[in-house]
Amino acid sequence: MNIKGIIFDFDGVLVDTEWAIYQSWVHLYAREGQEISIETYSPCLGAGYSHWDPAKHLESLTHRSYDWEIETPARQARLEADLERSGLMPGAVELMDWCDAHGIPMTVASSSSRRWVEGWLNKLGIYSRFKGVFTRTDGYPVKPDPALFLAAQSCIGVPPEDCLIIEDSENGTIAAQNAGIPCVAIPNRLTVHSDLSRAQFHAVSLSALLTEILHSR
Repeated sequence: MNIKGIIFDFDGVLVDTEWAIYQSWVHLYAREGQEISIETYSPCLGAGYSHWDPAKHLESLTHRSYDWEIETPARQARLEADLERSGLMPGAVELMDWCDAHGIPMTVASSSSRRWVEGWLNKLGIYSRFKGVFTRTDGYPVKPDPALFLAAQSCIGVPPEDCLIIEDSENGTIAAQNAGIPCVAIPNRLTVHSDLSRAQFHAVSLSALLTEILHSR
């Protein structure tokens, strides 16, 4: 591998946010006497709620409408409380240090909002380590559309084949394939049973990516 740039997904790759987001919906559904399985929720992974909306699904199950101007901030507050002590995924700091030592620029491309992604990157003190951050609220269509990854690759300024995308979701791996950029899939507890076969490489963690794949380049 001749990697000259790395593009990180955010949720589930740099921080274990995906599970807490899912659990915030599980709690809301349970309050209404409903259930939402990982399989049902999975279209949201890597894509936000553009393709499938758990709020609308809950309304269809309960045959009632909700005041989402009240429900959404309450769910968000619970979610952020659950994540209050969260830090970076194991191996993230070592991987970023390796990139810096080898002169490899890094970007972030996420289907989440800029407020969410930039807020976390600043909270964790790593925002300045990235050459660019690209999110859906910057005007890009969400994954599996390749636009976010293509913008990140253009920012790095090297050919697509010389970049590596780090993803955890099926929508993300499809977007990488559509962008023509090599991808490594690192599943988390929410995506471990997802179809990640489109990725060219697979690792169990960021640490394994560094030691088993990148060190052998």
